[in-house]
Amino acid sequence: MDNKLIVSSSPHIRSKEDTSHIMKQVLIALLPATLAGLYYFRVSGLVTILACVIGAVGSEWAYCKITKKKSTINDLSAVVTGLLLAFNVPAGLPVWMCILGSIFSIVVVKMLFGGIGFNFLNPALAGRAFLLASFPVAMTTWLAPGSNPDAVTSATPLSYMKLAGAEGMGTASGAVDKLHDAGISIGQMFMGNIGGTVGETCALLLIIGGIYLIYKGIISYVMPVTYIGLVFILTFLLGGFNAEFALYQTLAGGLLLGGMFMLTDYTTSPMTKKGQIIYAAIAAIIATCIRLYGGYPEGVSYSILFANCLVPLIDKYVHNRVFGEVRK
Repeated sequence: MDNKLIVSSSPHIRSKEDTSHIMKQVLIALLPATLAGLYYFRVSGLVTILACVIGAVGSEWAYCKITKKKSTINDLSAVVTGLLLAFNVPAGLPVWMCILGSIFSIVVVKMLFGGIGFNFLNPALAGRAFLLASFPVAMTTWLAPGSNPDAVTSATPLSYMKLAGAEGMGTASGAVDKLHDAGISIGQMFMGNIGGTVGETCALLLIIGGIYLIYKGIISYVMPVTYIGLVFILTFLLGGFNAEFALYQTLAGGLLLGGMFMLTDYTTSPMTKKGQIIYAAIAAIIATCIRLYGGYPEGVSYSILFANCLVPLIDKYVHNRVFGEVRK
């Protein structure tokens, strides 16, 4: 009876939610985009997704087995990492590359730093960066949507816009004209009927998934809105006030996927709302600069990884006001 009066120090938080519950919600949110990837890329998309997920779960299980630690695969975080990695690579990427990327994401980026909650980089994006640096040709070879597994598209929408600059059409209107000439419309990008990675093509379903996570309270709207909104604003301003160009930039590539599903990773994002705004704004500025002025057409993954590295510094200097504190 006396033990019931002994409590720990505050705060006292009671919730039925655990890691596996959160990961289930993320998987539910990713399901629509997953189905779109399977619809557009068929067998190639399925093989890529299975290879990345099995590689991620298998490498985490093997690491725990070798190090004689309790298996953590039941929390489903490895499944989420594998699926997000699959979303960030081209359909038809060789299976062994998918597995290698999954091993790097799980073992090097996550488990060697202590497992979930201790990694300072987003594992899926780090795996993508590793694969892109190691196998640049394979990572930039895109399958065209459809049933023909051998059909290869020459470029993604971002690549067309970058190509416009290389051909002397280095204006926003020139990039838009290049997309029009290639037959790529805003509607196609919104529905996903374009070349690209497995999970980044269908903007509509990614937005639905992000709204679901916000509705369920899994993520806050602060980081996605700041990141995606600021990229739109910057590309609009730097693109000569061309709204169509800014919209193309927003829907193209991995901006929506990264902004809603990877920028918001609990472990690698700041704890305070002010810190999250700063973090998302830094990532947005870097992504825009790489896209518009860098040699590589896409900058989302590198922008988030760079911002991940700044999170400890942001958390150190950005604090919420202490309850009861008197303003000076």
